Amino acid sequence: MIRSSNPVLSEKMFAGEYASTGDVMTIEGTVNRTFIAVLLTMGAAYWSFMDATFHSMPVLFGSMIAGFIVALVVSFKHSWAPLLTPLYAILEGIFLGGISLLYAAAVPAAEGGFDGSVGLNTGIIFQAIALTFGTLLAMLAAYRGGFVKVTEKFQMMMVAAMGGIAVVYLISIVMNLFGTQMPYIHGSGPIGIGFSLFVVGIAAFSLALDFDLIERAASSRSAPKYMEWYGAFALLVTLVWLYLEILRLLS
Repeated sequence: MIRSSNPVLSEKMFAGEYASTGDVMTIEGTVNRTFIAVLLTMGAAYWSFMDATFHSMPVLFGSMIAGFIVALVVSFKHSWAPLLTPLYAILEGIFLGGISLLYAAAVPAAEGGFDGSVGLNTGIIFQAIALTFGTLLAMLAAYRGGFVKVTEKFQMMMVAAMGGIAVVYLISIVMNLFGTQMPYIHGSGPIGIGFSLFVVGIAAFSLALDFDLIERAASSRSAPKYMEWYGAFALLVTLVWLYLEILRLLS
């Protein structure tokens, strides 16, 4: 049975998804699509960070909402993934560029960053990017080496952990709407740092679950070719989450 804690990668994803021709999903194809999606995200993020046209809250929230809508559509219309995954990558890149700028401004540096702006701590962005891809490679190596085994018990623990995180974030959002904040977990104290480390860990292990699902789907030799783009989309969702959590931890 194919499962994943990633809400866009689940056993239901492949229900009724069968290749009608000899063109089927492969791991190599999924890796290539993921590479393209990541490049689009990073390119859009750099453009958004550097171009003052994007430095506004309407653009930040607009790209976030648009990305969420596109993600919902792809989750229900898998065959649209080849078209919508690149669009999602660009929208997320615009959002990540804006949110990264906010974090860089909130943690001032003594010297200017790569954009020449004095006071922007662009170092925190490079650190978050390096840690995100470092985590991706480490989890891939651990998964391929058999150090991380995706068992049913492991999957259930991950689902429970992600459900708990979602509840905490939902409560936090509701409290923010009423002008207050959830104590401790968003602070710089031991509890806040510990919670951030826990969430980063859960996001990292979600990658192993995604690897497992994609490998099983490709091994079945029945998933259609467009599911490579869907697999890339799902991995990108996890990577964006991981980057944001690492960025928040470093700040």
